[in-house]
Formats: sequence, structure tokens, C-alpha cells
Amino acid sequence: MTMTTETYVEKLLGEDSDLQRVMESIRANGMPEISIAPGYGRLLTMLVRMSGAKHVLEIGALGGYSGICLARGLAEGGTLTSLELMPNYAEVARSNLREAGFGDRVEYIVGDAKAGLDELARQGKSFDFLFIDADKDNYPAYLEKVIRLAKPGAVIAGDNALMHGRTIDPERSGPSVQAMREFNERMTGDPRLLGTLLPAYDGLAVAIVK
Repeated sequence: MTMTTETYVEKLLGEDSDLQRVMESIRANGMPEISIAPGYGRLLTMLVRMSGAKHVLEIGALGGYSGICLARGLAEGGTLTSLELMPNYAEVARSNLREAGFGDRVEYIVGDAKAGLDELARQGKSFDFLFIDADKDNYPAYLEKVIRLAKPGAVIAGDNALMHGRTIDPERSGPSVQAMREFNERMTGDPRLLGTLLPAYDGLAVAIVK
């Protein structure tokens, strides 16, 4: 069997007991297996650490896979704020972050993410790193709101930029595809951002706020 570039990378990264536990808990709870890919999970840790981020925001907790990756890169005393629509998902993620040793560094806000982002703005919160991995239809709206929450020089990342090829398929024009195309165009072309799109796995859009 021919090895793909993704499986080659994952072989190099090796086993990770914390992340393996997340995947097992996701399956055990009947949750969708749509966590960020291992190679990009490692990249999140690196980006958070390289940027010196102390306050990180995540939209879409699921089982805590990306949360652990983000928390691993936090600066000393740093915190992760995670927005999750589903209460049961947030509980699974909370448990997994606790098991990984980050229970005291993460806060979960359960409910509609757009409302949660507006509330964070009203509280005057700002963040050094912001990660979007939730419902695709709302990516453009999420992006606008996180830009307003981002400190100058903050990093914004968005997973599933390619949507398993649908984003680049001219025959596809559903709401989520159109939303992701708009998101990608803004991540790479918005004058407030300096961004690019990484084409491995399912695509990761990354930008720096000017």
C-alpha cells in the first residue's frame, strides 16, 4: 500500500497518549470524528509557542483534541478560552483537558459561538491566538468577530479550508462551500491580515493580524 504524505507525517510524530485518549472518548460518546489532523495539531502547538501567546481563543471544542494542542503551546500563566455549542461535547473536552494536565488553564463557554464572541468583546477581552474549527457556514462571521478580539500581531487559524475538495470544485456552490470560499479569500486578501492557506490534510488557513 502506498503511503500518503499525511500518514508519513503521522508516523514521524508517533503515538500521543493524551490525543489518543481524546479520540477514544469521541468514539465512546458517539461524537463525530472530525478533530484537527495530527500534523496540524502539532503545528497549532508550534504556532502558539512561537507567537508567545498567553491568551488563546478556540471556536469549537469537540472532544478537546485541538484544545490540548493549543494549551501545550501556551506561555507561562497562559489560558485557553473555548467556545462550544454542545454541553456534552464541552464536558468531554473538559475531562480530556483535565487528564492532560490543563484543567486549570481552560474555560469553556457553552452556547452559540457568535453570542459568546460578542460577550467577550463586551467584556473587553483580547487574544493573542484565535482558532476556528466549528460550523462552516459561519466562518466569515466568526472571522470578523475574532479580528475584533485579536491583538495586533495575533495569529488566526481556521481548519477545513478545503472541505475535502468541495471548496475548489466549481460544481459545488452550497452555503457552506460559499462561506468557506469567502473565508479563505478574506484570510488571504483582507487588508487587515497577512495570510496564506496550507493545502495538506483538509487545508489550514493561517493569518497574522496587522
